[in-house]
Amino acid sequence: MASVLVTGYRASDLGIHNDKDIRVKIIKTAIKRDLLHFLEEGVDWLVFTGNLGFEFWVLEVAKKLQKDYPFQMATIFPFENHGERWNEANQLKLVAFKQVDFTKYAFPRYENPSQFREYNQFLIDNTDAAYLFYDEANETNLKYFYDLARKQENYPIKRLHFDDLNEIVETFYEN
Repeated sequence: MASVLVTGYRASDLGIHNDKDIRVKIIKTAIKRDLLHFLEEGVDWLVFTGNLGFEFWVLEVAKKLQKDYPFQMATIFPFENHGERWNEANQLKLVAFKQVDFTKYAFPRYENPSQFREYNQFLIDNTDAAYLFYDEANETNLKYFYDLARKQENYPIKRLHFDDLNEIVETFYEN
């Protein structure tokens, strides 16, 4: 496995409106555990789509791990104007997504809904696996990516589940 696509819930999907929310710390603990596992398996590229929430938290954890592990990061935004209407704090996060080893845009601008299917298929065709924070019980537009990815042969999907986060919380309380 050489490249892993990272995608998942946006912060707003989880009701998280502040980076100091304790849930972010719990999610980042799970992310670090999972990234270490990927890196030990030989992953050398993490690929992002530039979304706030899970992807940004993975990016933050990955940037710290990059000091000790030899891997690279890429962001493939769907459109060239991705994030242009974000507030100032989120603009800084957008800059972080652009300060990776490789950055590209799939389309110049939005023209029609079929672009999202093409974009998702392109991401799947050009990565070896996905790291996804998604649960069918809490459906969002991620379902379109997840459904497409599940249909692919030899495309492993490592999912972060809410149960994983509950286990981390229980471990915190036990210690």
